[in-house]
Amino acid sequence: MIGIIVADLSASLSFYRLLGLDIPEGVDNEEHVEITLANGLRIAWDPVETILMFDPEWTPPVGNHRNSLAFRCDSPADVDATYRKLIDAGHTGYKEPWDAFWRQRYAIMHDPDGNGVDLFADLASD
Repeated sequence: MIGIIVADLSASLSFYRLLGLDIPEGVDNEEHVEITLANGLRIAWDPVETILMFDPEWTPPVGNHRNSLAFRCDSPADVDATYRKLIDAGHTGYKEPWDAFWRQRYAIMHDPDGNGVDLFADLASD
């Protein structure tokens, strides 16, 4: 399971819904939200308030993020379209789409809590 601690649960869930995660509606005010992907991987979101209930000493990390999630897009054009969809919805881009030397179209977003979220698709082979 991947657990994400969030300052604003509704904003975070909205962001990840735009990336195609099937997060049910009506859970944006819960103390814990969890989904299971088709491959069995679970993703959970916990508001800071939930974490503080069992770990009152918890403080958010500072500086750059230490991890990121990466989402495969259908094509290089889909990387661009997904990046634009997230920007148009008011989310923060970090690195606009580019053709990376490792032969992928790549872009980096920040989710509402500043976590890195990578978008990628393989470039056509020569």
